Amino acid sequence: MNKYQDLKIWNKAMELVEKTYLLMKLLPDDEKFGLISQIKRCSVSIPSNIAEGAGRNSKNEFKHFLSITNGSTTELETQILLTVRLNLVDKKEIQEILNLCTEIRKMNYALQKSLS
Repeated sequence: MNKYQDLKIWNKAMELVEKTYLLMKLLPDDEKFGLISQIKRCSVSIPSNIAEGAGRNSKNEFKHFLSITNGSTTELETQILLTVRLNLVDKKEIQEILNLCTEIRKMNYALQKSLS
C-alpha cells in the first residue's frame, strides 16, 4: 500500500528504537532477560507494525496495524516509566523517549484519521 520507509511515523519509530536501545545499556545486567528484553521487543514492534500495516492490501488492514502500534507505544511508555520507579535510571534519562512516544501517538492518530 505505502512505501513504509518514506513514512515519517516509521522513521520516527526507528529513531525511538535507537534511543531505547541506548537507554537499555544503562540498565543492570541482571535485567538482561527481564525488563531489557521486554522493552527492546516492544520498541521494535512499533516500526515493525507500521511497516507490516503499510504492506497490507487495504486501508482497513493498515489501520488495524496502526492500532496495534498505538498499543505497543503505550506499553513501551509504561515499561520505560517502570525503569524510573525501580530506580534503574533517572527520569531525565527517559524524557526523550517519552517525548518520542507522544509524538508517534499523535502521528499515528493523524495517519489513522487520514485513512478513514
